Amino acid sequence: MDAALHAMSDPNRRVILEALLRGPATAGDLAGLVPIARPGVSRHLRVLREAGLVEVEQDAQWRVYRLRPDPFAEVHQWLEHYRQLWEQRLDALHTEVARGKHERGSTT
Repeated sequence: MDAALHAMSDPNRRVILEALLRGPATAGDLAGLVPIARPGVSRHLRVLREAGLVEVEQDAQWRVYRLRPDPFAEVHQWLEHYRQLWEQRLDALHTEVARGKHERGSTT
C-alpha cells in the first residue's frame, strides 16, 4: 500500500489515474493531459505500473494502460477507518452547534 500511496502523491500521476478512470488509454493519449514531455509521462507510468495501480497491454504498436482495482480497494479500506473517525467527530460537532443554537434560542 505504501507504493500505491507514494505513486498517488504526484499531481501528474493523479491526472493520469483520473483519465484512466474513464477507460484504457495509450501513453500518447495520456501524454496530452499533463504539462510534461513524453519521457516524463513514461516515467510516471512506470511508477504507477510498479506500484500495481495500472497494468499495460501491448496492442499492435501501442501500449494500452488500464487501472487495476485491487490496490485502490486496499487504500480505500485503510482510509475508511479515518473517514469513520472524522464522521463521528463532525457529527459530535454538529450536535454541539445545534445544542448551542437551541440554548441561545431558549434564553431570549
